[in-house]
Amino acid sequence: MRREDIANEYKWDLSHLVADDESWEQLVSSVQERLPLLAQYEGQLGDKQVLKECLEKMTEIEKDFGRIVTYATMHKDENTKNFGYVAMADRAHSLGASLAAATSFVVPQLSKMEDEYLQGLLVDYDFSDYDMMIKGIIRAKAHILNDGEEKILALASDVLHTFYNTHGAFDNADLKLPKIKLDGKWVTLTHGTYAMALQNSNQKTRKDAFDNLYRAYAKNINTLASNYAGAVKAGVLMAKVRGYKNALARELDGEGIPTAVYDNLIQAVGDALPMLHEYVAYRATYFDECNMYDMYLPLIEGADIKMEYEDAYELVKTALQPLGDEYQELLCKAKQESWIDVYETDNKRSGAYSWGTYGVHPYVLLNYKQTTHDIFTVAHEMGHAMHSYYSSEALPFSKAEYSIFNAEVASTVNEVLLIKHLLSTTTDKHLRRYLNQYYLDMFRTTIFRQTMFSEFERTSHEMVESGQSLTSGALCDVYYQLNQKYYGEAVKHNDAIKYEWSRIPHFYRPFYVYKYATGLTTAVCLAKKILQGDTESYFAFLKSGGSKLPHDILVDAGVDLTTTEPYEIAMQEFRDALAELLK
Repeated sequence: MRREDIANEYKWDLSHLVADDESWEQLVSSVQERLPLLAQYEGQLGDKQVLKECLEKMTEIEKDFGRIVTYATMHKDENTKNFGYVAMADRAHSLGASLAAATSFVVPQLSKMEDEYLQGLLVDYDFSDYDMMIKGIIRAKAHILNDGEEKILALASDVLHTFYNTHGAFDNADLKLPKIKLDGKWVTLTHGTYAMALQNSNQKTRKDAFDNLYRAYAKNINTLASNYAGAVKAGVLMAKVRGYKNALARELDGEGIPTAVYDNLIQAVGDALPMLHEYVAYRATYFDECNMYDMYLPLIEGADIKMEYEDAYELVKTALQPLGDEYQELLCKAKQESWIDVYETDNKRSGAYSWGTYGVHPYVLLNYKQTTHDIFTVAHEMGHAMHSYYSSEALPFSKAEYSIFNAEVASTVNEVLLIKHLLSTTTDKHLRRYLNQYYLDMFRTTIFRQTMFSEFERTSHEMVESGQSLTSGALCDVYYQLNQKYYGEAVKHNDAIKYEWSRIPHFYRPFYVYKYATGLTTAVCLAKKILQGDTESYFAFLKSGGSKLPHDILVDAGVDLTTTEPYEIAMQEFRDALAELLK
């Protein structure tokens, strides 16, 4: 469908960011003119007045840059073959690199300041907007080396980060996959068609996709193991050099997350595995023999919720009524004031996201189709949008952006509220079975599977830290044993599943995937509080942005992931949904 054939009410209005392309050019020129002026502050940040002026100038430029990059990139996403906007987006990202270079002296120079000076900034009202940045610098100071050592590490940074790029080059360019038959047509096996094949009703199709994919990884497993081992060793090396207890502590310290959160997640989810085994055993009853490639097949057919976008949006609004009138008004405002780009059009970016910049309402990109998944996507992305809106309204620019650790909480709260609403309003047994299975699979893939990944990462790093070798055989053994531990005896643990670790790109962003599991756990807890009438703590969370360390923000909202309570609440949800499904 052509974009010009879509009514304006279903297209976002990016003029709220920048009036037009000519105004965008003027804003780019303004930022380019101001960037060189920041150099005058270098070496002068020990003077509070100079520092204040420098930070204020940086903030002004960064706000304008946010409008520049968002406007250009979102226009490009409307039509990825509109080369005018492709070029503008490229220019915006180049400008971002220039901005990063022009401001790169600030944190290193402040890191060299005496603690007394930095502590003085924390109690000075003039720097209250920047207290989280200053606290981060103080926290990191213990791990900053002398100038010569830091220079060596800076020179080595590209080398130490090549493993991610190497895996990406292999996975996206060099991996040779055959054709498979999918719905009667021969298609090349890709990551996208593989996901489609695993949900295909024909078991032979699922098996062919599974076998062919992992056969290709198995042929390259020694190279992939060597590359992953290099990434792990690089992380362990950097942790040692900077004086951290281990690689896990170093990665979590970036967001100020206690390592107890990570360890507690693995322990708590491990304790709940008998429930997952029971669910897998239920799934296995649908097959003569249940294999790993059968785990993604939707079991309940013919219950997909199909509705027009207008009806879907109203359904989402109704489900979110427990959040109160103001939240409802904002949902109406988002729709009426063209925050949302709804339908798939020629060359439009696929998928969905919420994005924006400070001082302007957030935007949402959809590619809406009449499926249950897309209805949940509306709820999910509007959760992101509302989180951004409330944070930006409540906080100054320097503290409005929330951390990755908390980024999926609000979006998932909306999904949980939607599924709870649907379950509370339907008596159709077939639909209820479908919804419960949908909910259970959300837990299986987001909490259980991501925790299994997290345990694999922790084990692989501990192996290197204790002097063991990460050979292909060792890595495959660890992964296969974890697969058996997590999925239980009801499923056949096909030998090829031991290669799955080698295709997970997130492993090259160490200790990242656990955030998916903690995000859903937190969302379930907060949704329960909302449905019990406690919305105050949730709105405090939405308005907290990056004003505190992310786990502290959750604790304030009543979710302490260093304790067992959040996991007990989440697993009770899983237990209840499973009980109804089995009934």
